[in-house]
Amino acid sequence: MILKHALILTLGSIVISFQPIFSQQITPAQKLVLNTGEDSLTAGTSSSRTVISGYGSAFYQRDMNEQMARATLERVVLFVGHQFNSRIAFFSEMELENAKVQPNAVDNGFAGEISMEQAYLKFSLNPRQYIVAGLFVPRIGILNENHLPVNFNGVERPMVEQLVIPATWRELGIGFYGRARRIPLNYTLAVVNGLNDATFSHGSGVVDGKAEGSGAYANNLAVTASLQYYWQNFRFQVSGYAGGTNGLNARKSDSLKLSHGTFSLPIYLGEADIMYSSNGFSAKAIGTIISFPNAADVNRAYANNVAKVMYGAYGELAYNLLEKSVKYKEQQLNVFGRYEILDLNSSIPSNGIYDGKLKQQHIIAGFSYLPIPNIAIKADVRLLHTGAENPALVINPSPARVPYKVNNSLLNIGIGYSF
Repeated sequence: MILKHALILTLGSIVISFQPIFSQQITPAQKLVLNTGEDSLTAGTSSSRTVISGYGSAFYQRDMNEQMARATLERVVLFVGHQFNSRIAFFSEMELENAKVQPNAVDNGFAGEISMEQAYLKFSLNPRQYIVAGLFVPRIGILNENHLPVNFNGVERPMVEQLVIPATWRELGIGFYGRARRIPLNYTLAVVNGLNDATFSHGSGVVDGKAEGSGAYANNLAVTASLQYYWQNFRFQVSGYAGGTNGLNARKSDSLKLSHGTFSLPIYLGEADIMYSSNGFSAKAIGTIISFPNAADVNRAYANNVAKVMYGAYGELAYNLLEKSVKYKEQQLNVFGRYEILDLNSSIPSNGIYDGKLKQQHIIAGFSYLPIPNIAIKADVRLLHTGAENPALVINPSPARVPYKVNNSLLNIGIGYSF
C-alpha cells in the first residue's frame, strides 16, 4: 500500500527507471533511424543503401504449480531499411510469433501471429531533427523502443512493460523527433490513432485495444510525448500518452450512450525513467500509471470489466562478472535481480468486478551470458504472488483445472540474438 500511494502521489503519471544505456545493441537497419548523439540523426550510417537485419528469441518455461513445461520459438523478426537519399529513409520490422500461424489455433497457450511491427518513412530535417510517418513505436517507457533480447535481462520481458505499458506498442501516425542544440536533451511529439475501448478485455490492461496498423479507427486520436536527458552515467526520461478510445460515429455512439469525438472517453498513461550504468554495474527502476475515468461507461456498453486505474513499478540491479576480465573482456556474464509490482484493477468502477489475481508481485533472479554482444543465453527463476481468485469470475471451469494458488514459481531458460 505504501508503494502504491507513493507512486500515485509523488509520480502521478510518471515512471522511474534505471538500466544499462551505453552497451545496448542496435541492428544495422535501426542505425538508419536511430536518434542518438553518436549518429546525430544523420544519414549514411551504412555502406549499403539497403540493409537487412533482425533478431529473435526462444525459451523453455516450467510452471511449478501446474507441473507443466512448455517451449516455443517466441519470435523471429526481420528488419529491412533503405536509405533513399541523404534525407529520406525507410524502416520496417516484420515479426513471426510462436513459429507458425494456423487459423483459430492455439498450441498449449501459444498463438502464432505474423504482423508488421513497424513500417515508416523518416524525413531528416537537419542533423538534429526528423519526422517519421507510418507505423512506428512511440517512445513510451524503457522497453518499447529497446526490445532486442540482448538489451534486457531475463528470459521474459518485464511484466510491467507487458501488462501496464503494452510493449511493443505501435500505432499509425506522425512523429517529430529531435535533440536540443546545446544540452543533451532529446524530445519527441507524435499524433497516432487512438485505442479501441470495445476490444479492451478483463485482465489484459489496454493491450487488446491496440490496432497495430490494422483497420484502426481514426475518428479518435492520441498524442504521445517524451523528454530524455543525459547526465554523466545517467539517463532520465519522462513520457506520456493521452487519447480518445471511442472511434465510432455519432449515431453508433448515441445508440450505446457513449460520448464521441476525437478525444472522447480518454485514457491517460504516464511514465518516467532514470537509467544508470558504470563499471559493470547497472540498475533500473520503473513506475507507471494509467487512468481511465470513463471505465464505467465502457463496461456498461460492452461488459468488458475494465478498471479505472492501473499501475506498475519495478526495480532491477545487475552486475557483469566479466567486467574486469582481460581474457574475456569481449564477453558479458550479467547476474541480476528484479522486483516488480503491478495492479490492473487498482481502482474499479461501480459496475466492475474485482479480480485479486491482477494484483501481482514478481521476484526474478538469474543471469544473461553474452559470448558476443549479439548473442544472449539466459536463465532465471520468477516467483509470483497474487491476490486471491474471485469465484465470480470462474465460469465453467474444466474438471482438470488446477486449483488456483496465490504463490507460484516459474523456471525460464532462453536464447536471443540480433544481427
